[in-house]
Amino acid sequence: MASYLPTRLVPIGNDRALLYVAGQVSVADGKRLTGRCPDEVSVEEAQARARVCALNVLAQIDSAAGLDNVEQITQLIGFVLSAEGFGDQPKVLNGASDLMVDVLGEAGRHTRIALGANALPFSVTVEVAAVAVVRTH
Repeated sequence: MASYLPTRLVPIGNDRALLYVAGQVSVADGKRLTGRCPDEVSVEEAQARARVCALNVLAQIDSAAGLDNVEQITQLIGFVLSAEGFGDQPKVLNGASDLMVDVLGEAGRHTRIALGANALPFSVTVEVAAVAVVRTH
């Protein structure tokens, strides 16, 4: 059993909480989407993988609090498995950011951190974590 949780609700007042979502990696249909950007995976493919991570974040939010209870996605933190000298991590993470707005509208607008990494778990291309404000009534 892991020492961490996939999500953590932290009450911030009556009927509201911060929901922290642990890093969701680029996994679709049980398959790890691996490869370093941009030498092994194109920027466009990495964007699609960031979108998969965002879908996984939304699934965690839905499981923990229900998507209908999201007041605001406050922050996304994204990591891109990057070749030396690659600096377009923000472009890659647009795949995740755009999905949040597509699904949640204005409630999906957020601050963001987009970082390059020389290693990620299981050599996945992208990992995304999130913080949201949710209703807990």
